[in-house]
Amino acid sequence: MKFPTLLVGRILFSIPFVSIGLMHVISANKMSGMVPPWLPGGVVWVYVVGIADLCAAASILSGKKTVLAGQLLACLLVIIVATVHVPAMLGAADEVGRMMSMSALLKDLGLAGGALLVSHIYRQRS
Repeated sequence: MKFPTLLVGRILFSIPFVSIGLMHVISANKMSGMVPPWLPGGVVWVYVVGIADLCAAASILSGKKTVLAGQLLACLLVIIVATVHVPAMLGAADEVGRMMSMSALLKDLGLAGGALLVSHIYRQRS
């Protein structure tokens, strides 16, 4: 019996994006403080990112348009790293704040790498 590694991997990889996407949509007003102040729109961007996360997770889970979803998700995550996590890390008032921002930065970079790997795997399969 072959273990369905790719299916389990897709499910596990999608769980954070379903969770984070739902948090963005349900708690948008609470999360709007994370939007960089120079970016107009505020809470709109929280909804956009939440919906993008949910769409990417649905695509990866279903195996439909997975190459594009992986590439777009990686771009979104790198943009979040550059516009949210790096400024938060550099502007943190204390060591704990810097460490938390660095942790979020590294998590999102790792997820971006995973999204690119998913994209690459599905490009090879089609």
